[in-house]
Amino acid sequence: MNTPTKIAILLVVAGLVAGAVLLKEDKPTPTPATAAAVTPQKLPKLLDLGATKCVPCKKMAPILEELKTTYAGKLEVEFIDVWQNPAAGKQYAIQLIPTQIFYDAAGKELFRHEGFLGREDILAKWKELGVNL
Repeated sequence: MNTPTKIAILLVVAGLVAGAVLLKEDKPTPTPATAAAVTPQKLPKLLDLGATKCVPCKKMAPILEELKTTYAGKLEVEFIDVWQNPAAGKQYAIQLIPTQIFYDAAGKELFRHEGFLGREDILAKWKELGVNL
């Protein structure tokens, strides 16, 4: 390989390295304020395991949606259909549907209920568990 070719290759490689360094430096470094905005806040969670075709589960669906909307940013509400996802039923050791599991913000199970549970009963249980919504 002749000298001009070696120089050209060296210049191309140097340019690529310089470009990579510049691109890397353009990324903003997270500050505590932006890190908090990016990191989702841990919230207490109500997990309802049921099925979309189960009668008591169907009665709970609008309650769960209302709680999800009303307490957005204060409470996480999740529904898992264990007929469509049987592994979840095993994972959470479900014996009866619907089953509601109440978790604190750290993810620790606080309480478990089997069967239909109304809105006021859910809110009363959170209060009893020391979670003010």
